[in-house]
Amino acid sequence: MENNTTTHAPRTAAEAVAMMKGIAYEPTKEEIRAAELEEERRKAQRAKEREEEEKRRLEEEQRALEAAARPTGLFDKLKDGLAKTRDNFVGNLESVFSGASSIDDDFYEELEEILIMGDVGVKATEEILDGLREQVKEQRIKDPMECRQLLIDQIRKQMDVGQAEYAFEQERSVVLMIGVNGVGKTTSVGKMAAKLKAMDKKVLMAAADTFRAAATEQLKEWSNRSGVEIICGAEGADPASVVYDALSAARARNADVLLCDTAGRLHNKKNLMEELKKIDRVIEREMPGAHRENLVVLDATTGQNALSQAREFASVSDLTGIILTKMDGTAKGGIVIAIQSELGIPVKYIGVGEKIEDLQKFDADAFVQAIFA
Repeated sequence: MENNTTTHAPRTAAEAVAMMKGIAYEPTKEEIRAAELEEERRKAQRAKEREEEEKRRLEEEQRALEAAARPTGLFDKLKDGLAKTRDNFVGNLESVFSGASSIDDDFYEELEEILIMGDVGVKATEEILDGLREQVKEQRIKDPMECRQLLIDQIRKQMDVGQAEYAFEQERSVVLMIGVNGVGKTTSVGKMAAKLKAMDKKVLMAAADTFRAAATEQLKEWSNRSGVEIICGAEGADPASVVYDALSAARARNADVLLCDTAGRLHNKKNLMEELKKIDRVIEREMPGAHRENLVVLDATTGQNALSQAREFASVSDLTGIILTKMDGTAKGGIVIAIQSELGIPVKYIGVGEKIEDLQKFDADAFVQAIFA
């Protein structure tokens, strides 16, 4: 006898089960529509996941191309300079990824502890982990190891303050270096002067840290080494008066860039802050058309204290950038993440050694790549 039974693919899960059992079952229109909607949702989710995976792949390729385009020596120096951060901070993160059996509260708590101990800061840590949780949920990730790249992406995202500008290299500029004693401020002035001189810029330095004789002598040594002229004042002289003289000299000599070293007494001293305001007023009055840069120099090894100093200086001066020194001596390089995330002020330079070339322009992608290399 001919079998006239019509066969077709199951339209719902219930119909599929019935067919496996050889039971006749006819789903309702509502059940069929619900199954179709669920299948459409799954297709859309799979398409989104493929799109995100392709986006991540393209971003990785772009970063690899950018890394390949960088001078190898500079990136290697950066990587070497961040060795302590990589061994401590990143090493602990890697242990969590490889050691965790599941993505649960304990997993996130361990990550949180390591990020905070690495001086990433509470606020930035919370935002990084919130973003990680969201991605894990959206992508239905179960394996902790798959969170590694997601965390790196969240850290990179948290550090995004836009493209750092270095207009002072191209325009007539006055660069004011501020920071407490001992952070490497005077050395940074000297290194930057040498770098600008190597770019064929006419550079002038102002030794406005008149309360510390060693600062003036140190800057004079940089002047001799780099062939950059320097304007000095008497010990204990009014710093603003030294800046005034330097501005007059810069105009007379048609200098491209004037670099001003300033006093570095404790950042919570009211007189220092008033002094910076006075210097600002002198610059605005004497060279109103010049491009301005106010760079605060911070010692990376002091961790959260560096962040506190930056906040204090930002309250009295319009900071345009940050120089983080002694990155090669700290295991808590996460302070870079905290500073850019919490202050929204770009880190423009980092110091990874004693030589002139060890003061490098900061590149967030290169930084993240170097610590997770």
